[in-house]
Amino acid sequence: MKNIVIGSGPAGRLGSLELGKLGEDVTLIEKNHIAGTCLNEGCMVVCALTDITKYIDLTNRLNNHGFIKSQLDISYEKIVAKIVETQEKLRHLNQLENESVGNTVIYGEAIIDEGNVSVNGESFEYDNLMIATGARPFIPDIKGSEYGLTNKDILKLDDIPEKLNIIGGGIIACEIANIYSTLGSEVNVIARSSFLKEISETTKKYVLENIIPDVNVLENTNVSEVFKDKVLTDNGEELEGQAFFATGRTPNSEIAEGIVELNSDKTIKVNEMMKTNVENIYAAGDVTGGYQLTPVARMEGITAARNMAGYPNKVSYNCIPQTLSLNMEVSFVENEKSQCSEDDKQTIGIPGIAGPHAFWNILTGDTGYTEVEFDKKNNKINRINSISPSSTSDVAYLSYLMRMDYDLDDYGDFLEIHPSTDSNYKIIKNLWL
Repeated sequence: MKNIVIGSGPAGRLGSLELGKLGEDVTLIEKNHIAGTCLNEGCMVVCALTDITKYIDLTNRLNNHGFIKSQLDISYEKIVAKIVETQEKLRHLNQLENESVGNTVIYGEAIIDEGNVSVNGESFEYDNLMIATGARPFIPDIKGSEYGLTNKDILKLDDIPEKLNIIGGGIIACEIANIYSTLGSEVNVIARSSFLKEISETTKKYVLENIIPDVNVLENTNVSEVFKDKVLTDNGEELEGQAFFATGRTPNSEIAEGIVELNSDKTIKVNEMMKTNVENIYAAGDVTGGYQLTPVARMEGITAARNMAGYPNKVSYNCIPQTLSLNMEVSFVENEKSQCSEDDKQTIGIPGIAGPHAFWNILTGDTGYTEVEFDKKNNKINRINSISPSSTSDVAYLSYLMRMDYDLDDYGDFLEIHPSTDSNYKIIKNLWL
């Protein structure tokens, strides 16, 4: 069976790798760089810069304690150069990984026709096709929007902006605000509705007061015009600084128009097997909408690949853990399928938990905050919002318990590794059981 995968982001790369492991004939086509937005323009760039800001935050903290005296000299140009150098290494490894299972990797812009795909003037027939072309930043229809930056421009900046106006109120807006505020920019976040609607109000309050206290957040505010060095809000306020759009993503689905059915928002319509309305065409990742997260894209790509190879399986989106990559991580998960009544809900909030990387935060009392909603009748977790240096691993572990529908008593024999999983111990064994 000849399989073609268009797009090498998390969905396409992992999908093609899975197909190769299953012994299938695979051609992976990539327009730009292998590994897609995640490595080249998105979360890996954010994580790399956040590693720097965490170091700055820790250095400032230890300086304030008085037993270390150091002065930081930050070169944004050198940071960018090293990020690019690392990206090049990872691209090479990602290509070798795909080729190691017998896959062919081709670079060029693909065009889908009836029963074949053409790239660089050459035509390839397929038995199965996976479209994993991802998404790009959405730019709202605002006068002067051409002056605004997006995540695609982070590695193109010559230096740290003196002032930055981030338009958008979601996770990306918060992460960019944290990075440039820590690096020394004067940052405004302009949200047309509420800021960080994805997390609870108590968690949001902690983020604003303790993690990004220097960021000025304007809620329920629209930008009416963007200029090269300022933005104008709908109430007439002028905010000096470069504009940065963090206003969501739009699918790269143009390649599929007229080939498969699209949703009203131009995402590719798929079922739970990642199959389109055309029998042998599948789609996965950001181009299908939904959760635009690397682990979800990987899951979708592998699901599509297995179905293409004749191993039927379905994707499930329940209890998807998410995080804000900040100087202290904020992670959260919710069981959307919970049937818990209001009377059976019990919410417990606790201060940050001593765990990995938390020791030197204790002196200043900013070790984080965790809020857990339990289903006390069925002895299960409904929802978690956790702020701690270890929240990403904590919530990932606990989301698995939720997704597998485990009773909390099943966690009773869990033996933690001190201090790395102390948070799990406190949340489940000490707090509830």
